[in-house]
Amino acid sequence: MQRTLSTGFFLTALVLTAPILAACPAHAQQKQLPPAQKPHNVILFIADGLRPGMVNAETAPTLLALMNRGVHFTNTHSLFPTFTTSNASGMATGHMLGDTGDFSNTIYTGFQVPGAGNSLTPFLESDPVLGDVDEHFSGDYLNETTILEAARAKSYSTASIGKLGPALIFDHKERTGQKTIIVDDRTGRPAGIPLADEVKQRLTAAALPVEAPTRGPNGAAGNNATPGTLAANVGQQEWFTSVATQVVLPMFKARGKSFVMVYWSRDPDGTQHNQGDSLGRLVPGINGLTSLASIRNADNNLAKLLGALHAQGLDKTTDVIVTSDHGFSTISKETATSFAATQTYKGVTDNLLPPGFVAIDLAHGLDMPLFDPDAKSAPVAAGTFPVRANGLIGPDPAKPDVVVAANGGSDLVYIPKGDKALAAKVVKILAAQDYVSGLFVDNALGPIPGTLPLSAISLQGSAVTPMPAIVINFRSFSTGCADPTNCGVELADTGLQQGQGMHGNFSRADTRNIMAAAGPSFRQHFTDPAPASNADLGKTIARLLDLRFVNHGKLIGRVLSEAMPNGAMPLTLSGTMRSKPDEAGHVTVVKYQIANKTKYFDAAGYPGRTLGLP
Repeated sequence: MQRTLSTGFFLTALVLTAPILAACPAHAQQKQLPPAQKPHNVILFIADGLRPGMVNAETAPTLLALMNRGVHFTNTHSLFPTFTTSNASGMATGHMLGDTGDFSNTIYTGFQVPGAGNSLTPFLESDPVLGDVDEHFSGDYLNETTILEAARAKSYSTASIGKLGPALIFDHKERTGQKTIIVDDRTGRPAGIPLADEVKQRLTAAALPVEAPTRGPNGAAGNNATPGTLAANVGQQEWFTSVATQVVLPMFKARGKSFVMVYWSRDPDGTQHNQGDSLGRLVPGINGLTSLASIRNADNNLAKLLGALHAQGLDKTTDVIVTSDHGFSTISKETATSFAATQTYKGVTDNLLPPGFVAIDLAHGLDMPLFDPDAKSAPVAAGTFPVRANGLIGPDPAKPDVVVAANGGSDLVYIPKGDKALAAKVVKILAAQDYVSGLFVDNALGPIPGTLPLSAISLQGSAVTPMPAIVINFRSFSTGCADPTNCGVELADTGLQQGQGMHGNFSRADTRNIMAAAGPSFRQHFTDPAPASNADLGKTIARLLDLRFVNHGKLIGRVLSEAMPNGAMPLTLSGTMRSKPDEAGHVTVVKYQIANKTKYFDAAGYPGRTLGLP
């Protein structure tokens, strides 16, 4: 049974998820939450880009053991678009992206960002860029309180360690280094967040450098003729782990106060992106030996953190929560419809999609000039592509008609002047491309056949950053392994090569992440089948630490109370949304679940073009 909604799309009748419903007590109990416990300590460990199907005794024995002794969440969800800074914003605030405005790693800001070379489309994995964007948007581009900000307001000890960008997002407004300890790739380097004197002294006493190491050979991405890295990010992450275990944890123990620490492991994400095991080939793709080594590297980091907690007598009073920001897929650059792929470019294999193919195809289809926002708005000449794949389209790059923020497995398209007719043209051009699988459009542009509104996927909220006009999901599929989410493939708008790794898609390979928890606040030996997301972690950590703050937006996660002793399982429902078809018959479909009024998105796109859609 279907009913038509005023937004112009169709909603399939909700279906109760029987196994979870059977586990539920009476309805009155479902609404109850266990009482908040006395605040203690929390460590949030993020294994960037780790897929659930890759957690086993060979690759991740420490994480597997934690899942077995604590809570193993099996119905997990990354926030779409499934990118790093986006999901960091969800974990940090407990809000979905329509509220945080961190729509992807690269967004259109509407102003020239100094830390990004005055680009209009900055890459947010940067301490200077985050500072610039905060300053422009009234001091807080997320427009929501983060868990570290709230924790230090209660005089808890706070630290965020690891990958550049997401580490800072957890307390992005505190840039002095005196209140929250921020340790990332830029620590000790120009434009990095400074370290407090006490931290420097403890680093010296532990014979650790005060300057973060580089990624070394792990940072080598290669090109279309030269394979990328064959090394995991061992050296840099060994330093991060040593800082956490030999400096920060002893300091926090000496203070004798409750603490919260975030540890963001760059692996396996960075290695899976750059791996050189599969240049030009979809198999083994991101499942080669180098990627497997990066998963073990992250697991080793977790083992050392857990060992340090035990050695310092902190394990009995510390909850450890593990997640990944997103899943991962192998890159394909193959197409039969793209104008961009018919051209010849230096450094691009013939007939494959170049970086910036969306911007090139849209400029060609609209018959408008294309400019590069990351090259001082220089024109993009025939046979060339934008240096970071982003594009400004229209006669005047200072006042573009269309902006493309390229990200990988999905792209953002902005129409700054709000032109509805132009939006409809852009949708038609995109829908004709075989690399597209699903389009989502700003509600203000009105219903467009073949698309769903941004509000349908929680991308329309209280965000203060510019709203994308169109979010493009790219085609995805599997190479045929037993668990398709282990061998997902997606078309990707990136400078990386076919056979390397990417994410950002609405494929179940990218939306399915890992989640586990163990400690005094959680059940033991418990498998949790209820839907859970990275936004839920922000709200759950807030409850564990008894943090109170005002929510500006309404797109919030839920407390994962069923994972706590005596917590009740939520009533869970599942459903499907379908757009009206366009002239060519394209229909955008979303599979979703609802638990305690919180919505979770499994997969979306055009049926037959998205892994995870029937």
